[in-house]
Amino acid sequence: MLEGLRILLFVTAVASVIALGLGLVVAIVNRSAPRAVTMPLFAVMEFIRNTPVLVQAVFVWTLMLMISGTSASAMWTGALVLGVHYASYTAEAYRAGIDGIPKGQWEAITALSLPKPRAWFAVLLPQALRKSTPALGNYVIALFKEVPILSAIGVAEMVTQVKGYAGIHYGGSLEGFTIAGLIFLVISYPVALLMRKLEKRLAN
Repeated sequence: MLEGLRILLFVTAVASVIALGLGLVVAIVNRSAPRAVTMPLFAVMEFIRNTPVLVQAVFVWTLMLMISGTSASAMWTGALVLGVHYASYTAEAYRAGIDGIPKGQWEAITALSLPKPRAWFAVLLPQALRKSTPALGNYVIALFKEVPILSAIGVAEMVTQVKGYAGIHYGGSLEGFTIAGLIFLVISYPVALLMRKLEKRLAN
């Protein structure tokens, strides 16, 4: 189970970085790029968000197997799929934060003729991130709890290890799943409390 927990945390960390980074890029592009770019991007994100992550994981895993002819790393494939899937959600959280920036800030940027990179990174994103942080934290927690789905493509995370042990020894599944559930609770509950406290602090 400890090895499974290590894999679980690794996949969560990699997928979270992808989700948070790609989601931010998508949100900025959707806000600043021409419609010829934003419309196809919107369609892709909607498709990803409205199809099951399990189906996406199996599809990408199978596609990579067909293209390369060899089995790719299940961990990296799973982390990539989860990261891209949750990027479609984090992009919406960033969008809400950006839309919440007062109109006067946008007018001031235009009046000062600030370059786009400076406007985004010095003025807009600090304000948007303050509004988006609680929602982003909740998506990371949700992503963490989704990792066991990747057992369908062979990611041997904690829950999969319990299943494997119970299958070999014909027992221990109740104890194993109970311990796994408690580990999920011990890790995710404090993070959820931290997000609530952070949300209250940022609201002041």
